[in-house]
Amino acid sequence: MRIGAGYDSHRLVEGRRLILGGVGIPSARGLDGWSDADVISHAVVDAICGAACLGDIGTLFPSGDPRFRDASSIGLLEVVAGMVVEMGLSVANVDVIVIAESPVLSPFVRQMRETLGAAMGVVPERVSVKAKTNEGLGFIGRGEGIAAYAVVLLEP
Repeated sequence: MRIGAGYDSHRLVEGRRLILGGVGIPSARGLDGWSDADVISHAVVDAICGAACLGDIGTLFPSGDPRFRDASSIGLLEVVAGMVVEMGLSVANVDVIVIAESPVLSPFVRQMRETLGAAMGVVPERVSVKAKTNEGLGFIGRGEGIAAYAVVLLEP
């Protein structure tokens, strides 16, 4: 078995759609980034890459590369999940913590679990997503951005 950890954060900006875990979330602001800036998917990609010793999301899908401009991060997750299958591995389970002061994310957690699971070829019962606030502390607490942490277990 192999364990990997991932992290990502992005700044909230006007004029962008908010995508988290592959799900569109109603919000006046979205995350700024080269792709769709889905911090949950990015953290999961990095966790899988870490467990499989594939580098990180920036190595595989560099910002500045026009092929990945506004790319679906769920699509990038599908690519990485396919790479580990080719290595003879599969995702056993994923645990994600997403930290956002707003909007309230709990109504979207089930859909995120389903979308992430489908991208990795696993049932939603193997994908945990927990939404937290930062209690008003730091850049997240001030509503300037959103962050996510992920841990993944790969098995042969």
